Amino acid sequence: MTDRRHPPIEPYETGRLDVGDGHLLYWEQCGNPDGLPAVVLHGGPGSGCSPGMRRHFDPARYRVVLFDQRNAGRSTPWAGEPTVDLSTNTTPHLLRDVERLREHLGIDRWLVWGASWGVTLGLAYAETHPDRVTELALAAITSPDRWLLRWITRDMGRVFPREWERFRDGVPAAERDGDLAAAYSRLLHDPDPAVRAAAAQRWCDWEDTHVSLAPDAAPSLSVADPASQLAFARVVTHYWGHGCFLEDGRLLRDAHRLADIPGVMVHGRYDVSGPLDVAWQLAKVWPAAELVVVDDAGHSGGLTSVLVDYLDRIAHR
Repeated sequence: MTDRRHPPIEPYETGRLDVGDGHLLYWEQCGNPDGLPAVVLHGGPGSGCSPGMRRHFDPARYRVVLFDQRNAGRSTPWAGEPTVDLSTNTTPHLLRDVERLREHLGIDRWLVWGASWGVTLGLAYAETHPDRVTELALAAITSPDRWLLRWITRDMGRVFPREWERFRDGVPAAERDGDLAAAYSRLLHDPDPAVRAAAAQRWCDWEDTHVSLAPDAAPSLSVADPASQLAFARVVTHYWGHGCFLEDGRLLRDAHRLADIPGVMVHGRYDVSGPLDVAWQLAKVWPAAELVVVDDAGHSGGLTSVLVDYLDRIAHR
């Protein structure tokens, strides 16, 4: 498949924003300082931004802002440190952080790009601050609702029974019928580093199992270094163990606030961890959005060309 992304670029400015609670967020700006402002919301939660995300945007036409969310990537404190307090890392905190960054950079309105967890965060941000969003470009559509969190941590055992049993058996027997994300979160903060490492490996093994049914899906988290596995698993289980700190059904309920915001939702047919009906139901209540289903794509691959085409179209209109 032809790589439709733009050439690699480097930031023209970087910084760290003090958002309170002891958090310093890493941010960078790329492309054209006078271009169309756009902000990138990474997935996970807890993954951090990557250089490849810059390449979705035409550097001659976009002013691209990327940042690592609390406890992720180059932001501090990092969740991979032996002891870290995640109590001031919630969705409301992240929504305030996005606004603080926008104000800090002197941007009035911007396009919001989000993938996976970044979709949930992007939708919540746009519904909270619709006057600050020009467009939404979203890939791998997700929901914070508890039915989907249960689908990923428990019900998908019907699709991958062998792998799921190994995942379930990674927590104490007394907790195997309860909230597996919350149980893993406790293990990931255990005083014993061996317990933490084993839990992180099993969580990341399960993540790589369920993210896609596409035949070309490749392992990512399960082969990462132990510290990165711990950082990712700690943040994602913290969020999932608390229902992503969002009221069930909120994103669909408040989708009317997106009425004047155009956008695109790109979703892979082979994305088993994010069932297509999440995007389908959202499209029914957000008529200004275009839903594109890529038949041979999964959760993390095969969606780029559609996104790049959409962003190029916005930049040249």
